[in-house]
Amino acid sequence: MTIKTSVNYSPNFSTSARNKKKIKYIIYHYTGMRSENKAIKRLTDLNSNVSCHYFIKRNGDIILMVPELHEAWHAGKSKWKKDISLNKKSLGIEVSNKGHEFGYENFSKDQINSLIKLSKYLIKKYKIKASNILGHSDIAFERKKDPGEKFPWSYLANKKIGIWHKFKEENLKKFRSKKISNIEIIKFIKYLAKIGYLTKNLKNNKKTKLIKSFQRRFRQKLINGKIDKECLIIAKKISKLSR
Repeated sequence: MTIKTSVNYSPNFSTSARNKKKIKYIIYHYTGMRSENKAIKRLTDLNSNVSCHYFIKRNGDIILMVPELHEAWHAGKSKWKKDISLNKKSLGIEVSNKGHEFGYENFSKDQINSLIKLSKYLIKKYKIKASNILGHSDIAFERKKDPGEKFPWSYLANKKIGIWHKFKEENLKKFRSKKISNIEIIKFIKYLAKIGYLTKNLKNNKKTKLIKSFQRRFRQKLINGKIDKECLIIAKKISKLSR
């Protein structure tokens, strides 16, 4: 299987090549900039200190920016399970989207089709586990929201990309906004730790950001930073899928 790409190399990468076996994550991002051209320019600007391995345009075209065996600078300060600074062990994919700051839009069908092809290619090539396919906000929830609640995680999981619960919307919705006990709140946080989120030493504002990050990923209909019965049910299920 080959992926059709154009090339627009970024100078922002670690020059020493890494062992193929060290690559264990795929991290999805949105660009979060006013225009696609500005996003491409920034990712290839020597002074920006940011980059990605692949860039997916609104029309679905895929640009290779950093060779896979080199670290692109896309994850920044990040943590998942026992891993920190995920640049070392990941492939970064930027999907063109204005993001929350400039008018968050639906991802195009062409983008999603290209994302599926590219992801399947990388998953097979590097033997990446479904539970290691993540969003930027998963690994850096204190400062990031991307790829956001419009990112089609459920659809991707149906294509065997990433993990998702199999609950029906109508069955889950009746538990939305239902309060839970303090013991259940503790259980919820433990489920998040098992999934991979950083849960230690969280003050109130960071805890709210953590909950919102979980919701953007697994409960996209309501992003309010509050733990309810629906969140608890979903977290319990996802924690069992996380290996």
